[in-house]
Amino acid sequence: MAKIKPRVKVPKKADAGEVVTIKTLISHPMESGQRKEKKTGETIPQDIVNYFSASFNGETFFEVEVDPAVSTNPYLEFTLKVPESGTVSFLWKTDNDGEFTDEKKIKVG
Repeated sequence: MAKIKPRVKVPKKADAGEVVTIKTLISHPMESGQRKEKKTGETIPQDIVNYFSASFNGETFFEVEVDPAVSTNPYLEFTLKVPESGTVSFLWKTDNDGEFTDEKKIKVG
């Protein structure tokens, strides 16, 4: 199985009140639940990234529930109006109870 690795791009600096673009990508193989094991014929269980959230200084500002039609290695891009220096935290959840996190700091000034 491929290594699951979240990647995020957040500006290191911003002005107070500036709207910044945040980009995220997680390397995840995404099983649809419709393929079968070649040797056994058993269905491979669904395992997708089904939830993502982003928070700034502990307050969630972006979240999404993901449907099975999402592609492998899902990419999300969104914006944040930066009120002050702080930490942007990211959380991805999968069907098999996997949780992956990352954090980036933004400095105002």
